[in-house]
Amino acid sequence: MSAAAAQQSTALVPAPVTPIVPAQVSSGRWAGGAIEFDRVVPPSGNLQVAGKQFWLGPARSGITVTFWADTDVIHLLIAGTRLKSVRSHLSVNDLAMLLRNGGRPAGPPPLPVAADADPAGAVEVDRTVNAAGHVSLGQHVVLAAEILAGRRVSIRIDAQTLMFLDPDTRELLRTRANPLTPAEMGRLRSARPAGPPPQPPTGPVRVQRRASNTGTVMVAGQKVALGRVHAGKTITIEVCETELAICCDDGTRTIRRTTDQAVTRIKAHRPRKTETLTPTEPACRN
Repeated sequence: MSAAAAQQSTALVPAPVTPIVPAQVSSGRWAGGAIEFDRVVPPSGNLQVAGKQFWLGPARSGITVTFWADTDVIHLLIAGTRLKSVRSHLSVNDLAMLLRNGGRPAGPPPLPVAADADPAGAVEVDRTVNAAGHVSLGQHVVLAAEILAGRRVSIRIDAQTLMFLDPDTRELLRTRANPLTPAEMGRLRSARPAGPPPQPPTGPVRVQRRASNTGTVMVAGQKVALGRVHAGKTITIEVCETELAICCDDGTRTIRRTTDQAVTRIKAHRPRKTETLTPTEPACRN
């Protein structure tokens, strides 16, 4: 082959195409934004992600769940249908690790776009959560959450989802799958056309802790000494990403957070009570 022919043959070979990779993946580091990753529900029905457990039940064993996650909220989806939404416990380091271990950049969040009214026939009802954390919807008894026991909530019901929300602020409290048929939705007591979809809370998490005999409390893995004057009292603490706002009888004090653990308990333990011992007759001996 002549030099001219070899040069012409080389010119006909197309240059290799470099695929376009998102910055989150090409750099090997998380560069911001939400991510998605998949997990298979184990036989126990209890999934664990970055130190937090997600209860899905043994009935969903073997099903692949897609997590849409950022530092504010986590959505759990099955076959593209959102099952529940919870406050995120993930830090930027957690997201980077999940991205490296099979994660991928996520699209827009699966929450519906807010509107003045829902044109697809969604309805809302108001119910009071019973002591066991359940509400009654027609012939169905649905778990809301034990922590909502005794609370008045609104429930936004669409074709696939139950959204439990605060009736005053429309803050999203819990999300469950909808067990009702369209006919059952139409027969619900006190049903009304649905308002705009609720949004997950973005403010600090408010928790309660009972101070020990030495006046200390533990929140998100961090021990805080309040002083013996607060021993045995129930303390309200607002937990945000960088600080703790502790509300005491003598005012509110703010301290810096030293841990990145997620809040796993909201309410304080009940106080231990010791029954009054009264003298009794000695037991009879045989």
